Amino acid sequence: MGLSKELGRQIGILINRKGDVEYVIVGEKRGIKLPEIDSSRRTKAKLSGLRFIHTHLNGETLSKEDLITLALSKFDLIGCMTEKKGGDREIFHGAYLVPQDIRGQMWDFIGPSPIGEIGVDFLEFINELEDEFIRTWGAYYPVKKGLEGCVIVSVIPPRSKRDTDEHLTEMKSLCESAGLAVLDTIVQKPKALNPGYLVGKGKMEEILIRSANMGADLIVFDTELTPTQLRNISDLTDLKVIDRNQLILDIFATKAKTKEAKVQVELAQLRYIFPRLAEKNTAFSRLTGGIGGRGPGETKLEIDRRRIRERIALLEERLEEIKRTRDTKRERRKESSIPIVSIVGYANSGKSSLLNLLTRSNVEVDERPFSTLSPTTRLIKYPERKNIILSDTVGLIRNLPETLFDAFLSTFEEIKYSDLLLHLIDVTAYDVEEMIRSVEQILKKLGLIEKRRIVVFNKIDRLSGDEMIFLRNLEKRYNAVSISCLNEIGIDRLIERIEEELKKEPISGNVNLVDHRLPKYPVP
Repeated sequence: MGLSKELGRQIGILINRKGDVEYVIVGEKRGIKLPEIDSSRRTKAKLSGLRFIHTHLNGETLSKEDLITLALSKFDLIGCMTEKKGGDREIFHGAYLVPQDIRGQMWDFIGPSPIGEIGVDFLEFINELEDEFIRTWGAYYPVKKGLEGCVIVSVIPPRSKRDTDEHLTEMKSLCESAGLAVLDTIVQKPKALNPGYLVGKGKMEEILIRSANMGADLIVFDTELTPTQLRNISDLTDLKVIDRNQLILDIFATKAKTKEAKVQVELAQLRYIFPRLAEKNTAFSRLTGGIGGRGPGETKLEIDRRRIRERIALLEERLEEIKRTRDTKRERRKESSIPIVSIVGYANSGKSSLLNLLTRSNVEVDERPFSTLSPTTRLIKYPERKNIILSDTVGLIRNLPETLFDAFLSTFEEIKYSDLLLHLIDVTAYDVEEMIRSVEQILKKLGLIEKRRIVVFNKIDRLSGDEMIFLRNLEKRYNAVSISCLNEIGIDRLIERIEEELKKEPISGNVNLVDHRLPKYPVP
């Protein structure tokens, strides 16, 4: 304390559980900046193994900033030493995290006590505290080994009419599709969106502390974060921070199987990452090589940007090559005079299941969104023994990230050359008509809103008696056909409607593929 007063600066030390001092930090009069600490020291139910003790020069107790640092860094203990008025005694103020508190408090206190009168066996105390964390988290942290736990943060803009429950349901589905276990959801309704932190910095710190205290690995925001917001929030915590767009990109990356899908996903990711690159450390600068290299050259950030630009250009060229190949195939299709029927719809509506049912194929089916990224095409025969090309497309979703929309434009173009669209809808969804509108908005954006289509309600086997009445009203409103891919209900009627629609005007030609016979269904 005496040295701190002599220098006029706060002094802090980080002590491990062996009692060794790992860091000594000299700060300013009113504050102290901690070094970057290896995040691997902290696990879901373990603290960092470090105590942070520092001085306060004006007799202050632990500040709000101290407590936030305790929570975000998961220190075993944070303490400050002050001098009692008159300068005759040094007083210790300490705080530590608690897993649960009936008052909703996330920390508790030791002291204030004179330095020599604290009387705590620290190792025994911290071991018991960690055991309590494990017992508490075990009650509500059912995460399978190998999965990451996440907290969803939903920030509702002022005057928004968004349905919070429906939006969170979709976010949970997306998280599960990405292989995340949702631990909690936090809903915020700020009076105004904060350009730096989305919500106020203090409120954001509370969110991060709550997430860290639950043992989360990452935080998922349900709206797009600006590069500034992403950087500022990440600077406050060691937890991984992503937004809805990044979540969807991650799902696409894990689902990409074909060469085309991998190119599209990587291109979308690079377009998303590029404006979010931020230089955090000038130590990344390097000198140019070669004779005459004198002075600073490109920073790592600039190198990353240059390489990303080059990679984007290369991937765009590859995508153009894929597009040319598709155009060639389309020309062959025109010569064959085979009509194309494309299945479109919201993510997880059952498009792949319908394709499998009608073609006796074995396309991957998954209850989670975006199991299909590349269009799957099969040749079938409908009752009049004429060939049809049936195409499954990537699942659509409201507010599809622009980077993804652009990257998958070549995939969506397949719909453009279809003679008929089957707009498949999960009739058990929370907001059926909102999903219909979302798909129609995307079709309108693609210039395909006038394309002939049949509305098809799927999963009717899951409806109760009262819900069937609601379904009949929907069928009349949209002139729809209702089916169940699981129980093969309504398939005959759907085939009849397809045949009726294809008869209405001449069909442009298409491609020869492997013949998958349409199964014969008994006529009722």
